[in-house]
Amino acid sequence: MSYRSLTENPMPIWKKPFDLSLLNASNHGTAARHLGIEIIEMGDDFVRGRVPVDHRTKQPFGLLHGGVSVVLAESLGSVGAYYASPEGHSAVGLDINANHLRSARSGWVTGQARPVHLGRSTQVWHIDLVNEADELICVSRLTMAILAPR
Repeated sequence: MSYRSLTENPMPIWKKPFDLSLLNASNHGTAARHLGIEIIEMGDDFVRGRVPVDHRTKQPFGLLHGGVSVVLAESLGSVGAYYASPEGHSAVGLDINANHLRSARSGWVTGQARPVHLGRSTQVWHIDLVNEADELICVSRLTMAILAPR
């Protein structure tokens, strides 16, 4: 992957404990669950997840719907922003963009989110989505607001 993290030798950025099974279970009744999005890995400075290319996620021409790519990107960046923010803080999306570079017709699309900026009140995340052949299909940038407890 050509994108570099915040540092050459990443240190863990997470400020809250996480458990992948509990994280995925918390998606019950959400858009992510309906679309089949799964968080599959959290490394020291990244979040990885995937979405199936199936009847729930395709557009009428048989391709992965571009909006589903954006939902996956925002889901990954949002999870990262939440766990990289201090205890008691929450994270909400401010802006997202996506460039669709290639289509996917079947299988799984996997995304990886890494921080570009981890500030006190905002975070910026870069998300790459690839198909099963590891071809880049979408690049996205997500800006998050970090909200202090009320």
